[in-house]
Amino acid sequence: MLQIFLAATLCASAAIDSVHTLHDVSVTGNAWRDRQMRTSQSVEQVDRNFIDRNAGGSLMQTLEGIPGVKAMTIGSGQSKPMIRGMAFNRVAVTEDGIKHDGQQWGEDHGLEVDQFAIDRAEVVKGPAALLYGSDAIGGVINLFTNHVPLREFEGSVRLVGRSVNDQLGASAKVQGRHGRFFYRLNYTHIDYADAKVPTDSIQYYSYYIRLHDRRLRNTAGRERNGGVMLGYAGYNFHADLRVSDNYAASGFFANAHGLEVRLSDINYDRSARDIDLPRQSVNHLKVLSHLAWHKSGFVADVNLAYQNNLREEHSEPIAHGYMPTPDGTLERRFNKSTWTANAGARFTLDDNELRIGINSEWQRNRRSGWGFIIPDFETFSIGTYAFDRWSLTGNLAVNAGLRYDFNRTQIGSYSDWFKTPVSADDSVFKQRSEATSRNFHSVTWAVGMNYASGDWLFKANVGKSFRVPIPKELGADGINYHIFRYEQGNIGLDPERSYQLDLCVALTRPMFSVHINPFVNYFPNYIYLNPTSRYVEGLQLYQYTQAEVLRYGFEAQADFRITEHWKADFAADYLYSEQLSGDKKGYTLPFSVPWSMNIGGEYGFEWRGTNSIGLNIRVVGTQDEIVPPEKPTDGHWTLGASANKEMPLGKTTLKVAFHADNLLNRRYYDHTSYYRLIDVPEPGRNFSLLVGLEF
Repeated sequence: MLQIFLAATLCASAAIDSVHTLHDVSVTGNAWRDRQMRTSQSVEQVDRNFIDRNAGGSLMQTLEGIPGVKAMTIGSGQSKPMIRGMAFNRVAVTEDGIKHDGQQWGEDHGLEVDQFAIDRAEVVKGPAALLYGSDAIGGVINLFTNHVPLREFEGSVRLVGRSVNDQLGASAKVQGRHGRFFYRLNYTHIDYADAKVPTDSIQYYSYYIRLHDRRLRNTAGRERNGGVMLGYAGYNFHADLRVSDNYAASGFFANAHGLEVRLSDINYDRSARDIDLPRQSVNHLKVLSHLAWHKSGFVADVNLAYQNNLREEHSEPIAHGYMPTPDGTLERRFNKSTWTANAGARFTLDDNELRIGINSEWQRNRRSGWGFIIPDFETFSIGTYAFDRWSLTGNLAVNAGLRYDFNRTQIGSYSDWFKTPVSADDSVFKQRSEATSRNFHSVTWAVGMNYASGDWLFKANVGKSFRVPIPKELGADGINYHIFRYEQGNIGLDPERSYQLDLCVALTRPMFSVHINPFVNYFPNYIYLNPTSRYVEGLQLYQYTQAEVLRYGFEAQADFRITEHWKADFAADYLYSEQLSGDKKGYTLPFSVPWSMNIGGEYGFEWRGTNSIGLNIRVVGTQDEIVPPEKPTDGHWTLGASANKEMPLGKTTLKVAFHADNLLNRRYYDHTSYYRLIDVPEPGRNFSLLVGLEF
């Protein structure tokens, strides 16, 4: 299968000789070591048990406990993945071998993925463009939902709740296998209210705004996710077809959408659960088809997919600048369709394994509404790669790969629907985007090595990656009210190039494991949104530009099995970025992540099943490395707790997972959050509960 075909080329972190625990994930030492000797990048794997025990308001909040992984949150139900300080189109998310394609550039909505439908997840930290193409320059999150059931009928039911936004949710899954045929059905429904924060007021451009009941007005939302899978699993042939539909609707924090809300007739404090203007909705339809054939050292597979992402933003029709009051509430609408075709083959002979593959994708995005931020666009990309691995000895393996990519991006023209004065007696329909077509080419490569000696493991991976500038970076020209800034693209941007060295040093013993992953990343032409000192229509102007950038850092992790019942873990990550050219030479990058560490302890015991209770402290450093006119963010620490129980009930298993975040209800700010710019702190004390039955 393609997901196995690709995942086998990746790398994971250290483990205890007998058992290694990564925040409730355990794998046997021998299996772990075999996997490490097949890979040379940095990867963390988590299973269904991890997702249940750490279930947050979104998938990325659930995976945030992995060192180097962060969730960029907007409100309480939306978040974006961030790996080693990179996000948006620098992190590829794949589902069952197909890259998930929505409106990744949008900061104010999350992934259209049902976290309760996932069987396991894999996080690749660092460039992975060799196998995944352009968007994987910062890392990959591989999600797997196509587990083949072993019994005729099985399933699960989960109920979830969170106190910080009064979230209530339910998820159900049934699946089974009859001979060589199998099926799977899943459905999730989640509803949440306005999020609570530990403050009575915020500040928006020197205006103090009081919060009713300490809630962020109009941040409520709901989700409906469903899917069906049918498949055939033969001895030499496998095929499956999966259809899923994910719908989410949520409000934008009303007081962040502009000062005009003070004049609105909407009573935002009437109910904490209603969704008023401004609001958004996103519907993501996905159809995946997978075929695989294997025989005596040869595996071939094909993945085909169609995705449609429909996103709408609605706001009160209010005149801005030269724009008169528009008709209707539809501010922006984006309809994006993506067709994907991937094929690969693997040849295994003695101690050599050769893999070849081809990836192709075509996208079409059409906009509408009275607001403008990005133009219509179409993109076509195709890439082919070869990857070879040699096991020189039982303790030493080397690998190398080469890839070629071609991309064509076509941007449509757009002019305002209203006139803008250009002189005392003349006005024009201002052109925001000019029809443009650009072609991009790139050759990337990677070389890696794995070496094991006794309890030690050493890995190294060096390579070149690339990223094609997305249409928003090339053609944006408008106000993004939800993050209070004016964004302007640059049609002359070149593709990003990246050179990175990744290392892994791990020591594993029966009672403890320690590993560290240092990395160095050099960009000759990094693309970023540069904050300027200029203001357009009352909002700060951000312009896309390129600069030479150096980034380096590390992730470190240690796990200790103190006694039969007690265990402890420590995790930390650090990232430094510096611009080596351009107007902001000597400064870091905007919204750079500060250092952080997590210290936890857990007590496990048997009493009517398997039980555990634990505490953890998360410390985040002060971020004073900024890009003017950005402001520093103070460091903070929070206290958390957890309790878990797993108990057999006849042929079913009861699972209960409880965890508490920010127990002391501390007021703090996340440097990567846009809401900190208007003095909105992170959520306050939060209790989460998951109750599940597996049968």
